[in-house]
Amino acid sequence: MGQILFIGNDLQILDIIKGVAKQEHQVTYCPNKSSLNELLKKHEYPLIFIDLEKIDINDQEILNFLESSCPNSHILVSPNPKHLDLPFEYQNLFNIIDKPITAKKIELNIEKVFKNRQYKHELDFLRGQQDSIYDFDKIIAYSPSIKKVFTALKKFSKTDSTILITGETGTGKSFLSSSVHYNSLRKDKPFVTINCANLPESILDSELFGHEKGAFTGADKTRIGRLEQANQGTVFLDEVSELNYSLQAKLLRVLEERSFERVGGNRTIYCNVRIISATNRIPEKQVEEKNLREDLYYRLNVLRVHIPPLRERKECIQPLAEFLLFKNARKLKKHIQGFTQEAVDMILAYHWPGNIRQLQNTIERALILEESERITPENLSLVEPCIYNYKENESTSLISTSSSNPSNLASQEKQKILEALEKNDWVQKDASKDLGISPRALNYKIRKHGIRHKRWLKNTE
Repeated sequence: MGQILFIGNDLQILDIIKGVAKQEHQVTYCPNKSSLNELLKKHEYPLIFIDLEKIDINDQEILNFLESSCPNSHILVSPNPKHLDLPFEYQNLFNIIDKPITAKKIELNIEKVFKNRQYKHELDFLRGQQDSIYDFDKIIAYSPSIKKVFTALKKFSKTDSTILITGETGTGKSFLSSSVHYNSLRKDKPFVTINCANLPESILDSELFGHEKGAFTGADKTRIGRLEQANQGTVFLDEVSELNYSLQAKLLRVLEERSFERVGGNRTIYCNVRIISATNRIPEKQVEEKNLREDLYYRLNVLRVHIPPLRERKECIQPLAEFLLFKNARKLKKHIQGFTQEAVDMILAYHWPGNIRQLQNTIERALILEESERITPENLSLVEPCIYNYKENESTSLISTSSSNPSNLASQEKQKILEALEKNDWVQKDASKDLGISPRALNYKIRKHGIRHKRWLKNTE
């Protein structure tokens, strides 16, 4: 319910306002200045309506008083047509509503004021929530290793230097890049995220740098790229080593000269952006294998942090699990109070090859399945701990730790991949689903084990 204050002596207008407000808003009547002082001491009124024609107060005096006393109020003024010609500054400060006053005019103004107020409150809440979410001091960090990372990122955020974040998939690189932006001097400017691995090479050039009309088939109008969209702000390049060499050269120019051309254009575009990049691979190894340009690597690797995997910061696992539980419980409207002790032990013992992302997905699934007040081990659905080798950039292993001989493990893994591929007519996307890994992880393992098939053109070159 909203508060509306009517100042004036025209009881007919008062009745119109009350009729429109009905049960949704409370209307207060104020006939004189002495009453106004008392009312404003006790209440804040989102909407004040003042009828200057029938009120025993100096017009400019009351308007000056309202301007200074009610900075957060929306003030509707019905001027006195005989005695008042409102100065220009008043016309900008207040909303003028001309007579005759009708229910329709009042209704439109009431609806507009309270809807705008609701939007403002929601925006203020979201801004405050955003500030809280990205506050380094409020991010869950109990292990010494992650505390060091946050200490470094706090310092980095106050600069404009390029940052390179490394770490396994799911460790929170994207979230931490957002934290850097929202703690930087560019926090009120755009923050643009580009996942270089998810976009096909054919459109990545246009996505990054934009294109001119007629640059290629289907380019029926000029389109600005993500770098232009982020001007004065921050660009986060996730999986930056997935960019092809030609795009890496263009990105290098952006870092060195702050300029580029759109696809199909010859006009130089200048942009002032901060670049934060991330990779789940070892950059130095990518340089050795010619997947990452050496000159680009040196430009990206100005400020560097490595996010340790979740298994190396065990102090964070239970607090993170509890935070994710209550966050997702609210979203799913589930009244679940926590985990059983057996479930906690299981969570702490698990290897978490998918890191925080896997933990989030596991808990969300458990919440959907759980019918009791606490999450039980049965609904966590965790497989046996897996072998994980970050240096080889494997997203997950397909075999358990029961076999300790490395050659046997590799042989078993290759056999499982071959079986899945044959079962799915050598369609990698379908085989990856059967194996429970991402298509990208399967593609890596296919290359690692030297698996080939005549239908895969790029494997027969």
